[in-house]
Amino acid sequence: MSPARLTLARLALAPLLALAATPALAQEKVIFGTNWRPQAEHGGYYQAVADGTYAACGLEVEIRPGGPQVNNRALLLAGQIDFYMGGNLIQAFAALEQDIPFVVVAADFQKEPQALLTHPGAVKSFEEIAGLDKLFVSDLGYQTFYRWLVSERGFAEEKRAPYTFNPAPFIADPRSAQQGYVTSEPFAVENAAGIKPDVWLLADYGFSSYSNTIETLRTTVETRPESVRCFVEGSAIGWANFLYGDNSAGLAAIREANPEMTEAQLAYSVQALKDYGIVDSGDAESLGIGAMTEARMAEFYAKMVAAGVLPAGLDIARAYSLAFTNNGVSLPVKARLLGQ
Repeated sequence: MSPARLTLARLALAPLLALAATPALAQEKVIFGTNWRPQAEHGGYYQAVADGTYAACGLEVEIRPGGPQVNNRALLLAGQIDFYMGGNLIQAFAALEQDIPFVVVAADFQKEPQALLTHPGAVKSFEEIAGLDKLFVSDLGYQTFYRWLVSERGFAEEKRAPYTFNPAPFIADPRSAQQGYVTSEPFAVENAAGIKPDVWLLADYGFSSYSNTIETLRTTVETRPESVRCFVEGSAIGWANFLYGDNSAGLAAIREANPEMTEAQLAYSVQALKDYGIVDSGDAESLGIGAMTEARMAEFYAKMVAAGVLPAGLDIARAYSLAFTNNGVSLPVKARLLGQ
């Protein structure tokens, strides 16, 4: 077993304090770019930096936040960052069309947090949402998950109205629905209008993409496999600690990096990650956080082809690697923290 694997194995089996006497490894500096500003949805990564999980296997990780004026995915292609936090799988598959050498090496969210919000009691089932008068969906959402809703769930294109990330139009119209992350928009609506919207997580109704993927370049996979393994496994352990242990260090790091993030929003988001099984559900329960399977990849790709989102004939096996995940490193951490 390599030094990196050995260190992470020890980390998974014993409290972090027990590692205090472990000799330090030479630290390799790497940059991880997220796709948005610091928030609870990035918590496992900030936790792994703050509590020394990455450092324990030899990485000095800098988290570089994304945002509306930051394109960290382009910086990955340019070689200016080492790893990137992707959204769902659509971009990763679409990159194959342009022969862009991105590789997904882990999926830290088993479910994409994308949901539709409706007014309390306005519909009794997911199918009834299609019968509402208006659905507020962003341009990107319209080109991706909404096309799937049209093709597979019978939603009407003409009912879509532009969503500008302002909940006011939805709040004002009880016969409407609005897109949103389960970790964020329901909290915003409740605070703005005093109503608790009904939340319909698309992943629970067939939108089977992974999310919070870890992407890197194919050359990184080929030339620095131990660095990739350390980052993937360290992230999985970081998420287990963030969800089930003392996450105060991770939350503090998030708030330091994004002072606009409130404690109330962070608490809501962490609870939503747990309640909806965003990180730890499905295959992650047996294979560990970050799990991916060929079957799941193929299933989602087929749905996107049927919806006209992606072209047929892509060799999607080139878009991901299972060499660094599915090894259960987060499972003993979770069991220890839960007293199992």
